[in-house]
Amino acid sequence: MQGKLVIVTAPSGAGKTTIVKHLLATEPNLVFSVSATTRPIRSIEIDGKDYYFLTTDTFQQKVNEDAFVEWEEVYPGKCYGTLKSEVERIWDAGKHVIFDVDVKGALSLKNKYPEHTISIFIKPPSLEILIERLKNRNTETAEALASRIERMKYELTCAKHFDHVIINDNLDTAKQHAQGLVHNFLWS
Repeated sequence: MQGKLVIVTAPSGAGKTTIVKHLLATEPNLVFSVSATTRPIRSIEIDGKDYYFLTTDTFQQKVNEDAFVEWEEVYPGKCYGTLKSEVERIWDAGKHVIFDVDVKGALSLKNKYPEHTISIFIKPPSLEILIERLKNRNTETAEALASRIERMKYELTCAKHFDHVIINDNLDTAKQHAQGLVHNFLWS
């Protein structure tokens, strides 16, 4: 069975993960697609739940095997991708897939599965607020933060390529908006 796909994307810090968690809690037929990455695991993360943490060699081997639906080197030396086996696992269970992915990955998924897909771009109220959110995380070096900011500027220009844009200036409102869109999509 091929189920539906819900793609949620945004620049880092815009709130996409929080909104995806809300959607998972409110739509029982959605299952989170765990991405693979070569970046180091953070202390609060769990391998196989937050990401599949792979070595660069293992990731490249999977690229060579055509095991990814989409993948890219998001930052130098840090690759992310969606494994075909992950999407198939969810569809085989009779469920729909929800993705929490970066903007380029979201565009690739949208192009790969144009049918049965809804794509939602979470937009911050402003670039300044987004930068402040990232700084408050304290998870990056100054150099990494500068790189993320440059990437965010580009990603914000991509919003027009998605089916829906939700401005996250009030988290509860943004969650409810996303929930309404996804519920209508899944049950139409």
